[in-house]
Amino acid sequence: MDSPSRSSVIIIGAGISGLSAAKVLAENGIEDLVILEATDRIGGRIRKEKFGGVSVELGAGWIVGVGGKESNPVWEFANQSGLRTCFSDYSNARYNIYDRSGKIFPSGVAADSYKKAVDSAIMKLRSLEASHVGEVIEPPCSPKTPIELAIDFILHDFEMAEVEPISTFVDFGEREFLVADERGYEYLLYKMAEDFLFTSEGKILDNRLKLNKVVREIQHSRNGVIVKTEDDCVYEANYVILSASIGVLQSDLISFRPPLPHMETAYPGSNVLVVTLTNGESKRVEAQSDEETLKEAMEVLRDMFGPNIPNATDILVPRWWKNRFQRGSYSNYPIISNNQVLHDIKAPVGRIFFTGEHTSERFNGYVHGGYLSGIETSKSLLEEMREEKERKNENQTFLLEPLLALTGSLTLTQTETVSNLHKCDIPTQLYLSGKLGIPEAIL
Repeated sequence: MDSPSRSSVIIIGAGISGLSAAKVLAENGIEDLVILEATDRIGGRIRKEKFGGVSVELGAGWIVGVGGKESNPVWEFANQSGLRTCFSDYSNARYNIYDRSGKIFPSGVAADSYKKAVDSAIMKLRSLEASHVGEVIEPPCSPKTPIELAIDFILHDFEMAEVEPISTFVDFGEREFLVADERGYEYLLYKMAEDFLFTSEGKILDNRLKLNKVVREIQHSRNGVIVKTEDDCVYEANYVILSASIGVLQSDLISFRPPLPHMETAYPGSNVLVVTLTNGESKRVEAQSDEETLKEAMEVLRDMFGPNIPNATDILVPRWWKNRFQRGSYSNYPIISNNQVLHDIKAPVGRIFFTGEHTSERFNGYVHGGYLSGIETSKSLLEEMREEKERKNENQTFLLEPLLALTGSLTLTQTETVSNLHKCDIPTQLYLSGKLGIPEAIL
């Protein structure tokens, strides 16, 4: 086992929230930080792969929220970095719905079904709101027909914007841009890392970033945090920022001592077809072979567009749920969600601070949510570090007062004594148990 190394802050996870948190800390003078990343790369759920001769995004693919009064920070960063993007126009998406024979549903039928889906969603919203005050409202009917199911997916996929205002669209605008750059979305993270980590020829060589470090245990107390990894390395720090996804937090990958409180066609011209699956269907497809999935997809395409559809040359199936370092693609809170739940998820536990898109009250599920949550978390930690320093200074002054009574024959004033504290041989660990130390976390 490696000898423990002590640092001010350990950041677990080198996704966009972890890196943005590290950047803010470095900019504020916290140089002795360590970033532990479980995989062999930075980026987290921002990840590209070569497929069909182009770079395709397996995780985050769009910059959502552009064109409003406020500027989306990720959009600004993309423009500054020269990242190539493509405008996504969804104006007709809700009506371009095909049946299995390949025919488009008449626009009137689609519009009527869409209106029913919106009305149903509004009724569901009111029903959930009423349940909190004891009212009884008959729940809406679930979608049953193929067109109702398709429109229900479209409505929810676009974040219920017809039903309840979405913070991303309200703050930053309703336009969306697909990242269509061969360098990938992850290029933004490498550009961010250049600001505070040593890099050379596009590679991060800074030893503060440690790849392939799978964190399995976090021990936390009033005195600090000990982090143990799967390869038997041990790291010690004053604080930890944990940017693992909510899926990982709900899994058994990382154990805590003591335990935590309980917590309830995209590529034009590339000949690449993108299929989106959600919920149980996505887990079913992840569990089967790529060959089975390809066969299913071709059967659906041939049912829709005829038997002469050529065979796909390859298939790429991201398996975010089966990935033990991700356990899902992004968080999705219910429309009606108890604010206390979100508060509990993001609230620090002792010396452990949490960050990630799932901790963003207004922008969860988005890249800019992860980016901004990292900044917010690091600012909260910096404030805690400042307050801790003040508490230690106050405690040292308080502990010095009994000694001053024993030095009556000296002409030094109390102020002079405190200012020359470094000349006095006073043990730094001296404190009054239960009165001067940092309180234990309530678990």
